[in-house]
Amino acid sequence: MKRLLGICLFVFAGFLPTFSSPGLRFNANGKFKIVQFTDVHYVPGNDNSKVALQTILETIEAEHPDLVVFSGDVVTDKPAEQGWKTILGELEQRSVPFCVVLGNHDDEQNLSRKEISDLVKKYEMNVNARKDPPIKGVLNTVVEIKDAANKKNSFLLYCFDSNAYPTDKRFKGYGWFTADQIAWYRQMSAKYTRKNGRTPLPALAFFHIPLPEYREAFDQKENKRVGSRNESECSPELNSGMFAAMIESGDIIGTFVGHDHDNDYVVNARGIALGYGRFTGGKTTYTHMENGARIIELTQGERSFRTYVRLRSGEIKDDVCFPADFE
Repeated sequence: MKRLLGICLFVFAGFLPTFSSPGLRFNANGKFKIVQFTDVHYVPGNDNSKVALQTILETIEAEHPDLVVFSGDVVTDKPAEQGWKTILGELEQRSVPFCVVLGNHDDEQNLSRKEISDLVKKYEMNVNARKDPPIKGVLNTVVEIKDAANKKNSFLLYCFDSNAYPTDKRFKGYGWFTADQIAWYRQMSAKYTRKNGRTPLPALAFFHIPLPEYREAFDQKENKRVGSRNESECSPELNSGMFAAMIESGDIIGTFVGHDHDNDYVVNARGIALGYGRFTGGKTTYTHMENGARIIELTQGERSFRTYVRLRSGEIKDDVCFPADFE
């Protein structure tokens, strides 16, 4: 038992991730804007992928985000390195900070998860930790957002690798968060809570595959929701307890995923918003909705956020505030 405890302390206390936020802070008006692009499914040289890239660039031009989050399945065909360089190069050229979490399809081409992680972290505007913590997956990171005075942390963004497929043959479908990932999240949350006078800092989490609680929350009629559910949630068969960890830690007020291209809803699940981004890709994969992006606006000092969907056409839909519009 002592040996196991020693290993845990070595892993989590000795190898905390290095935070690399290029000036992420609330502006003078106390606002911070995030644009989430999900399931770009970029195929180098494909005309439909040009539509996806144009959607990304037009959204950035219209919204002027403080941070872009790619929530998985970004480049899904060979040559993968060319695809990543095309997309991330556009953000680098525009000096737009960005972070990345991977989906189940990103490493199915000619780059491994580790190789993608190494490539992503070479970009100056990338805010993922330069050194991955020694837990399952890659690009697991806590991104710190400072207050407008740039003196203290005001908000946190957790980036999680939700993995790809089960390694246990007794299960079908998709992977789940492993015990070491959940333990790492709990420790990081506790660390920031202690530093904040034992009050949890408000936080959001971004990952690719929706938790099993997404389906459960949407099916409960008493839960308020906004947006579309046009396909069944493709969650893991095994519930490994990440949502319970979020409830008990008390910091995360919303999670945003991708994976299911025809869903873009947000639902209140016991005080946590379980949300989807808006499918960003072109017709290189299935979709029955106009592509676009999710916008999330934070306000300094508040445990809340505003969110809406911007379609490629420029139309704004489902403009709501959480938790005010979900109570």
